[in-house]
Amino acid sequence: MAHPEPFSNRDRYGSSSKEITFTASVPETAARRVMAIETIFAFESTRKRQQAAPLLKEREQFLSFMLDQGTTIRRLKTVASMLVHIIRLMKLEALRDVEIEEVHEAAARWVIEVESKNRNGHDKSAVVFTYVALKWLRFYNRVMTKSRVEPDATYIEQFIHFMSVVRGMAPATIRAHRLRIIAFLRWNTGHQRLLSETSGDDVDSYLNTKLNLGYLPRSMASVCSALRLFFRFAEMQGWINSRIAARIYRPRISRYDPGPKGPAWSDVRRLLDHDFGSTPSGIRAGAIVALCAIYALRSCEIVRLKLNDFDWANEILTVRRAKSGRVQQYPIQFEVGEKIICYLKQVRPRCKCRNLFVSLRPPYRPMDTTILWVIIAARMKSLEIRSKNFGTHSLRHACATQLLHEGSSLPEIAEFLGHRDLKSVSIYAKHDIEALKKVADFDLREIL
Repeated sequence: MAHPEPFSNRDRYGSSSKEITFTASVPETAARRVMAIETIFAFESTRKRQQAAPLLKEREQFLSFMLDQGTTIRRLKTVASMLVHIIRLMKLEALRDVEIEEVHEAAARWVIEVESKNRNGHDKSAVVFTYVALKWLRFYNRVMTKSRVEPDATYIEQFIHFMSVVRGMAPATIRAHRLRIIAFLRWNTGHQRLLSETSGDDVDSYLNTKLNLGYLPRSMASVCSALRLFFRFAEMQGWINSRIAARIYRPRISRYDPGPKGPAWSDVRRLLDHDFGSTPSGIRAGAIVALCAIYALRSCEIVRLKLNDFDWANEILTVRRAKSGRVQQYPIQFEVGEKIICYLKQVRPRCKCRNLFVSLRPPYRPMDTTILWVIIAARMKSLEIRSKNFGTHSLRHACATQLLHEGSSLPEIAEFLGHRDLKSVSIYAKHDIEALKKVADFDLREIL
């Protein structure tokens, strides 16, 4: 099928689009809402064994939670059976606090028991036992951990509270800073240092390891920003004495990068036309790529899309802008609509989550922006697409540059991208070499 040109909506869905239904929107049945041992096991003898085991109420509550998260009945049977063995081997007559070492000891006894019955007892059996036991006990907050010197979880928790409540930072920024600080604390712990003993030279050493790993200036700037904010907060809390934050400087980054940040539109068109296969991940990737390239959406805007943001009867897509908070509506472009419909009908699991894109395996939850970058970057690299940057933002840049090349004005592009002013889109103008040549060749004598 020949695809229409970008941003056009000449091909319509017609009246049949009003009749489109998706399995993702089917409400849950009462059997899935009300969970009991009877709904998992078909044989009466198995049901009686489950009901006779201790902590029936606690097990059923946990199994109900897993079912709500999208766990299959087949998986629930395995978990329910394993819980009985966990309770028996750990001698749990009632829920109590348990240390991780006790779980590992019970897992070792489980492997010996399995091997004695001529079954396949190996490390995997211990892993499954430990995973189910810890997941169940943590559901009731019954897992005890020995006190750790570093990294102390309270550092991260208080820092997150500071960024969220005091500074009012965006959730995506908080998540990125959190990961960078956790990485630093783990590195610092690996060198047998407490946070109170950390010096500016230690931070410089950590940053040098990032440079040796090939971090680019923008990545280094992000790491420095997170570390500087964290150490300022640490000084406020009295965790450290030295003024480390004052020694952390972000590398200078030219605001006017001379080269385009995204791929050429011919490569984007090649990405859009490529068949990523009939696997669930391939079909989902095709839908994500189409949304990024045609509508130039940010990654956080894509992961926030809901099922009801697509008005199929009127062929309208509603987008909530991440930075400005504006709500914009666009016509559903034919090529994008086809891929979204294919994803909804064939791939998207039936679950309570109303986000458009969710994980393919239970527990079903909204996708993360990091995973979104990996999905797009991996497919761009597999097609050997040349680009300074990869991921969702590179396609956003390519889309804006293509709009400029086709003659769209900067105010029109700013409106399409959801920017509040022209300063944000002026960066794309310098990447359109042909347009700049036309300006340079303009003869002022014609209007004098």
